[in-house]
Amino acid sequence: MTDVSLRRFRDTDADALRSLLTETVRQINQRDYTAAQIAAWAPEDYDRQAWLKRLQQNQPIIAEVDGVIAGFADVQADGYIDHFFCSAAKRGQGVGRALMEHLLAHEYPRFYANVSITARPFFERFGFRLVREQQVLIRGETLTNYLMEKLL
Repeated sequence: MTDVSLRRFRDTDADALRSLLTETVRQINQRDYTAAQIAAWAPEDYDRQAWLKRLQQNQPIIAEVDGVIAGFADVQADGYIDHFFCSAAKRGQGVGRALMEHLLAHEYPRFYANVSITARPFFERFGFRLVREQQVLIRGETLTNYLMEKLL
């Protein structure tokens, strides 16, 4: 198990987090989604100011391994997990576990997330259950994901 440290988000993390999200979707999720779906989900071009604003509002927790960002996740006051991404290069090294344990320590009565096909087994390992399968439209492509929840 790798030594994972957690810290608060800083505005200077925005570009690195976007790169990590893009890398993760393109490398890990490609087994469950088509090339067109991946391109719609993680496009080359994006609105950097809108991305920074979203991160500032969500205040994600950053996971680092050896001083390098290896993942990030956030949970909102109503228990909604908006982002949960771990570097493809650090898969299986405890980054996701460290992030999820941090989020669940908030002890909200309900946690919920829109989870990819790829991430569903990970969320299930932490006690999340399927609420429903969903079809979401992103930049003209329909993607399957799951609304999952964990009740405390």
